[in-house]
This record gives sequence, structure tokens and C-alpha cells, in this order.
Amino acid sequence: MAEGKKYLISINVKTAYLDEQSDPSADRYVFAYTITIANNGTVAAQLISRHWIITDANNVTQEVKGLGVVGEQPLLRPGESFEYTSGTAMATPVGTMQGSYQMVAEDGNKFDAEIPLFTLSMPRVLH
Repeated sequence: MAEGKKYLISINVKTAYLDEQSDPSADRYVFAYTITIANNGTVAAQLISRHWIITDANNVTQEVKGLGVVGEQPLLRPGESFEYTSGTAMATPVGTMQGSYQMVAEDGNKFDAEIPLFTLSMPRVLH
């Protein structure tokens, strides 16, 4: 078995602009993101912490680090997935997020599951 296949976490992201929580006149744009984390590897792994890099259209970056996601540290056995929804606010109608989840496999190996860059965009801003 190839080493790379033991630890294979896939991450799928869906985003939404939250009009009712946003206030463009005050430079407040609020977005929700729903993330599905799936363990496609052969070893169970637990999500221990997260590291986000959030960048707005003015190239202002904020980093967010913390334990777990939405107050949980899910253990994903091979073939299992975990879905959660969270949110962020920024000062521009368009921005990006990327980062990683710090995982610990059942065998004690620590690894990062990379969260690919995704765009947060108020509708009708990007064409």
C-alpha cells in the first residue's frame, strides 16, 4: 500500500452570501460556507485543529487558528465524512479563503489536510 493512500482527506466547499446579515453601507459582507470533509484513506483520522487564511478584495488578510470545527473534533473512519456550516464576515463583497485542517491518524501520524482556495462573492459582483 502506497504511503500516500493511507491519509487521504478530501474537502468539498459550498458558499453562500448572507444578505440578511450583511450591511454593504457599513462595509460588512457576511458569507456562510458548508464544508464536507471525507476520509478516502485507509486509516481513521481525527480533525484536531484548523488554520484559515481569509483575504478580502483589498488584500487584507486575517488568519484564524483554533481547535476543532464548530466545537467538534470529528473522528473520520475510512469512508466516513463530516459536514458543517460556519461563516465569516469581511469588508469587501469578494474575498477568498484557504487553509488546512491538522489531523491525527489512528496510528499516531500527524498530517495536514489542505483546504483549497475558494472564493466568497456577493451575487452580481463577479461576472
